[in-house]
Parts: sequence; C-alpha cells; structure tokens
Amino acid sequence: MITVANLSKRYGDKLAVDSLDFTVHPGIVTGFLGPNGAGKSTTMRMIVGLDSPTSGDVTVNGSHYAEHKAPIHQVGALLEAKAVHTGRSAYNHLLAMAATTGISKQRVEEVIDLVGLREVAKKRAGGFSLGMGQRLGIASALLGDPEVVILDEPVNGLDPEGVLWIRNLLRSLAGEGRTVFVSSHLMSEMALTAEHLIVIGRGRLIADVSVAEFTASASNKSVRVRSPQATELRDLLADDDVSIASSERGLLEITGLEPADIGDRALRAGIALHELSPQQASLEEAFMELTRDAVEYHSTTTSGADAR
Repeated sequence: MITVANLSKRYGDKLAVDSLDFTVHPGIVTGFLGPNGAGKSTTMRMIVGLDSPTSGDVTVNGSHYAEHKAPIHQVGALLEAKAVHTGRSAYNHLLAMAATTGISKQRVEEVIDLVGLREVAKKRAGGFSLGMGQRLGIASALLGDPEVVILDEPVNGLDPEGVLWIRNLLRSLAGEGRTVFVSSHLMSEMALTAEHLIVIGRGRLIADVSVAEFTASASNKSVRVRSPQATELRDLLADDDVSIASSERGLLEITGLEPADIGDRALRAGIALHELSPQQASLEEAFMELTRDAVEYHSTTTSGADAR
C-alpha cells in the first residue's frame, strides 16, 4: 500500500506538488494520470525517496522507503528506462543488482524470461531500442519480487504485442495481491488496464475514483437510438425536458430519458428500434474534460494557410 498524506514539493518558486492526499491499495491496478507538468514524476520520485517532500509524508507499506531493510523486496520502480550502464549487457545489469541485494542468479534468469529478453540478454544495453530498454527497466523493477510495483510510462516504445504483454502482466501482479501504481499518457490503454484512477493537475488532486466513476462524471447522459421510424419516435418523445438531436437519417441522440423509458414508450407505440445504447464518454474524453483547467502547456491550432 502507498499512503500519501498532505504531500507537497517546491522547487524555488515552483510548487510542483500541492498538498496531495491519496492511498494506492493492493489487489488492483491504479492509474496515475495528469497533464504534462502535473507533478506525477515528482510524486513518484518522492515515493521511492529520490526527492524529499517540502512538507507532508509518503509511506510504502507503513514505512518510508529508506527505512525498509530490503527496499527492493518492498518496492520495484521503473522511473527511467534508460537508467542503466550502457556498456553492460542486460544480464550483467540485472546480475549486478542481484549481487548487491542478496538475490539469486535464478531470479535473474526468471525475470529475463518474464520480460522476453532471453535472446538479447547478453547484448549491451546501450544498443537497445526504446522498447527493449522498457523491458529491461521492468525486469529491474520486478527483480526483488516486490509487494509494490511503480511504473512510469511503461508502455512507451512497446509494439502491440508488448503493450498487450504489459497489460496482462500488470493485471497478473495485481491479482497476486500486489500494489500496482502506473502512470501513462495512453488513455485507451489505461482504460483497458486500470480499475482505479488518481488524477492530478498542477500538483493538486483532481480525482480519486474508479475508472467507471471517472468516465461517468464526464458523460452527458445521452442515449443513441437508431430506428426506421425515427421521425415518429421524435414526435413521440418530444418534451420540454427532452433534447433530441440527429446527425443522420434514422439516428437520434436523446438526452433527458433513460434507455428503458425510451424502449418502453417505443414498444407501446409499435415503433421498431434497431439500436438503443447509452452514450458514455471515453477515458480520454473524460480526462480532457476534467483536466481542461489544469493543463500547464496549451497548444494552438494553426490553419494550413497560416502554417505555410
């Protein structure tokens, strides 16, 4: 478990993290989201003791990271995939870590196979692609068989097979009862992997909810209805409290009624329905909506003519 209590970090005039309070629980994958500059990396660095808080506190399994007798068995972290000796092979990098922490060579072999680096294990890490470097970083994080796993952007550089692999790996680790805390900018992947979300912006907590609650909070509660009798259905449902829009023939977007109400009224009127589905915002749409005011770096849209 990771417990963050009133955590703040200031760099000169810059307040990077501002009074954060949240708990990351074991047994589920928790996503850590926020725009660029939100304070995610700084928060992760404070969790593993690389940065000291200006105020507040953060503990892992009840103790500060540095207070654990064998931190590598408590916390496995990937914060920078390329933080390896470029002249060492992947195997020797892991072997050096193992030798300084009392971990067996057998465990080194296990994590090499786990992350799919067997064929390149004896090659220099400096020649690795971004995806291979990510796999080595994940192997390093898992070397101590830790109870808590913290990964910063673990899918960067991975091909589709690698993305699927890391998704299944994270779920498996959580299924074993571990605490899994993962940041990512790939909302579509986070929607498939995480069960709970911690969302921050400008260093402050924006949301601490399940993925379902987060997307529901940004949804407009509309219902998509497709019918060969769309005109009759529109007339039937027309009401001051009901909003009906149509972007194409036979399709209605209805706000103000539940799907069951629409279906019951259509049935009584003998109107056929070919589709009746509540519309919910995607994780990406919800994220953009709820962090709009917390984005530190705004881009501008430039027309083709202006660009020339």
